[in-house]
Amino acid sequence: MLAVKGTVAAEALRAAGIVNVAGKPVIDTTNPIADAPPANGVLRFFTNLDESLMERLQREFESVRFVKAFNSVGNACMVDPRFKGGKPTMFICGNDPAAKKTVSGILDQFGWETADMGAVEAARAIEPLCMLWCIPGFLRQDWVHAFKLLN
Repeated sequence: MLAVKGTVAAEALRAAGIVNVAGKPVIDTTNPIADAPPANGVLRFFTNLDESLMERLQREFESVRFVKAFNSVGNACMVDPRFKGGKPTMFICGNDPAAKKTVSGILDQFGWETADMGAVEAARAIEPLCMLWCIPGFLRQDWVHAFKLLN
């Protein structure tokens, strides 16, 4: 699990030692939140819509099997989330199918349904979900909610 401030994510992986994470699934919870205050409840990012933080990490740490997950929900709802609308959806992405299968199994055990959005480039869409997730928190102090994909 990589659960650090996005600005130090690469540094944290280097400190952990690439030999210790190479070839292993790593759940990437990070978001590219800039060191600037939100504007009307909307976070600022240090990336853009053409490149996610996860893509940067995957390029630098090629041997790590990253899976983006848990980046758009608060810690109080990560395990056994209970919502009136039913089981929430966790959007994931990553380049390694086996790693995504492992993380999907964890999500299932934790009480989530999984929506696999594809390869690492999908993090360009998944990471900004944290902006949307944070708005009710910043504006109304409502930090207990999650997303649900309906079909």
